[in-house]
Amino acid sequence: MTKITESDIEHLTIELLEKQGYQYLYGPNLAPDGTHPERGDYEQVLLTDRLQNAIRAINPTVPLDAQREALKEIQRIHSPELLTNNETFHRMLTEGVKVSYQKEGHQRGDLVWLIDFANPENNDFAVVNQFTVIENGNNLPAGRHGKRPDVILFVNGIPLVVLELKNPADENATIKSAYKQLQTYKQAIPGLFTYNGFLIISDGLEAKAGTLSSGMSRFMAWKSTDGKKEASHLTSPLETLINGMLNKETLLDL
Repeated sequence: MTKITESDIEHLTIELLEKQGYQYLYGPNLAPDGTHPERGDYEQVLLTDRLQNAIRAINPTVPLDAQREALKEIQRIHSPELLTNNETFHRMLTEGVKVSYQKEGHQRGDLVWLIDFANPENNDFAVVNQFTVIENGNNLPAGRHGKRPDVILFVNGIPLVVLELKNPADENATIKSAYKQLQTYKQAIPGLFTYNGFLIISDGLEAKAGTLSSGMSRFMAWKSTDGKKEASHLTSPLETLINGMLNKETLLDL
């Protein structure tokens, strides 16, 4: 009998997300020294070219300088408190980024939207694995830490969902250990979680979703793929969560 490995769970997750229309990207290829770099350094967690392109497409009436200023506002979020940073970004995401510019001799206020919530297909969805983040620079001197979450979902270049997966065949690799791993990441690479919307933990048998401030008891299973009827017990909880919660329409409606 072939044992299921953590790598198998990761590949299944990616395949299911590809079926939902996510573009698969291999993290090392996006690195500064990768074959298709989309990051200036390992501390950078936003895929800025994708985000710039999305901002331009979603906000065609806003001048380019104001669009660029909106991107800078997002990158300037640097409170010592992670939850404060996350709340600040969440307001920008859901309420728009406030900008001002001159138009016909008058100062005008406007909003720049980062995601087209009304039209999910107008956004760029990507699933990325092996995405290494090194806080505070490219090297690893004392006090600096590099981490590599299992799978990250980017919407318009924003790392909106982090998934931590464990091997169901390893009795020590439980869903609780996946939760603890995320807490370690939050301490070592908090910059990634400034832009986080949801956290997913799974050991292949169970799968639960929570937010940045959720304790373990607040992580919940996803019961339905269509929001109407409960999924069959023959369908794995991870598959139900991916097809239900992480499909484009539902994710942007949460």
